[in-house]
Amino acid sequence: MAGQNTLTPLGKKIKKRLVDLDMTQRQLAASLGVNPVYITKIMNGSRTGAKYREQIAEILKMDELHRR
Repeated sequence: MAGQNTLTPLGKKIKKRLVDLDMTQRQLAASLGVNPVYITKIMNGSRTGAKYREQIAEILKMDELHRR
């Protein structure tokens, strides 16, 4: 199970932005209408989160997610 909690580069960007906005992963999940575990899976790379990237970018005001 090594590496299971490792953040991807995308996960690190999301985490940093959450900290900058004083927002939790639970709050982001609630804004998206998804389970908080799903946010964790996006951040550690076990899910792509492609369906939610645009919404995440809008909520977190992250233009770089729009370009992927």
